[in-house]
Amino acid sequence: MSKNVIIISTSLRKNSNSEALATAFAAGAREAGHVVEQITLRDKTINFCKGCLACQKSRQCVINDDANAITAKIGQADVVVLATPVYYYGMCGQLKTLLDRANPLFPSDYRFREVYLLATAAEDEADTVAGTRVGVQGWVDCFDKAELKETIFCGGVTDTGDIAGNAALEKARQAGSNI
Repeated sequence: MSKNVIIISTSLRKNSNSEALATAFAAGAREAGHVVEQITLRDKTINFCKGCLACQKSRQCVINDDANAITAKIGQADVVVLATPVYYYGMCGQLKTLLDRANPLFPSDYRFREVYLLATAAEDEADTVAGTRVGVQGWVDCFDKAELKETIFCGGVTDTGDIAGNAALEKARQAGSNI
């Protein structure tokens, strides 16, 4: 059965290594017959959450920017894929801000059940992604019907294109084809 997949690339760098992982995941998902939408935050305006909690009643954020449309798409997806560079052993600020702004989903009848994390970093130790995984898991834990299915990490990539030929790209493609 075909699933609706949303892939959000949060790096602001064009053709970033984390975006390459996102593109590989998308290719696998499309090959498997799923409907895939890729969104990059590079050209989006997403302001910080004000913490007003009005969204808990209205299910809509009071801030009028690109986060509202992205949040709506997350809520309608069966699978959510978050691609981020790792900065100082945590997710990038753009991803954290988007997850904060997705607060209107909490009281809603969201569809997603599977969340995947794709992450890249200059450091290549396995625990480099641990803080990012904990942060994303904390968000996922707020949604009882969802689970963090897999984390795909590629370390040792700094400059644009460093990921070319890396086995993590095939791992991401395979994950996409297996959803």
